[in-house]
Amino acid sequence: MLSATTHPSQRRLDFAAAAPRSGGWLKREEAIMGTAITVELWCDDRRQGEAAAAAVMDEMHRIDRAMSPHKPGSELSRINREAEHHAVPLSDELWHLVGRSIEFSRLSGGAFDISYAAVGQHYDYRLGLRPDAATLARARTAVGWQHLRLDERARSLRFARPGMRIDLGGFAKGHAVDRAAALLQRRGIRQAIVSAGGDSRILGDRRGRPWSLAIRDPRRPDGVAAVLPLEDVSVSTSGDYERCFVTAEGERVHHLIDPATGRSPAHVRSVTILAPDGLTSEALSKTVFVLGAARGLALVETLAGIDAVVIDAEGHLHASSGLLQGSPARPQ
Repeated sequence: MLSATTHPSQRRLDFAAAAPRSGGWLKREEAIMGTAITVELWCDDRRQGEAAAAAVMDEMHRIDRAMSPHKPGSELSRINREAEHHAVPLSDELWHLVGRSIEFSRLSGGAFDISYAAVGQHYDYRLGLRPDAATLARARTAVGWQHLRLDERARSLRFARPGMRIDLGGFAKGHAVDRAAALLQRRGIRQAIVSAGGDSRILGDRRGRPWSLAIRDPRRPDGVAAVLPLEDVSVSTSGDYERCFVTAEGERVHHLIDPATGRSPAHVRSVTILAPDGLTSEALSKTVFVLGAARGLALVETLAGIDAVVIDAEGHLHASSGLLQGSPARPQ
């Protein structure tokens, strides 16, 4: 996860007081989507900058209302209630996201699969609970992206197996920072960073120098494993320390689930992906985590405009060729 200055549970509104009214850097932060949402931007007119930052937060709330699995009135919750029984018409936004999820599932050989939620719903990381063997075996029969039936003419989704559920947490925050960045660009903002937990979208540079983002040491909350100088790129980090608990036997159980097993992979501690857009960077961070360092980096090397940093189970750092050669992949 990229280092953050505020805990996600803290709700804060923080416009930089020192910024002149004619312009300068502005920063705003709120707790939305279960994480810290931050926007920092440069504007020539302070009032327009404040309006742009407020619009970002409004967009984040809108996406949360549509895609939260915890809000009964969200479109995602309606899909999970009804799609087992009949085809459910999708909004343009959800149609696009489910379609992209299937593309990532094909690309990854199923390492990315939004239907993992049939298993994921049985984990409670706050209470330290995971499904027993019987529950896990039963839930795994409902996992499988191949059983998501999209009807292009009706723009609808139906689940072809009983007990299926989907969760967009694999790339919803990446999608959200993409939407926010596009919104800022339409308002004339050219230098900014929008972050949603471990997912960030960077516009431009930081007034003549790159943005500097830290990759957290997975085993030291205040430690830094690497620092990335970045411009005009999206970056996502997935780690086994974000939502997790450790069993009495010493097993780390975390929210990154291998769809094939229904369990947390143990061969990686964190994955950071650089990509042209946040949806891609977040989806690939989850994918590479499940695949592991060797298979995951092999996949990354086949993709234009993508770079990766992987910290394995022993704490060793691995990086894609673009980063090792000192020239990270640029957006295509």
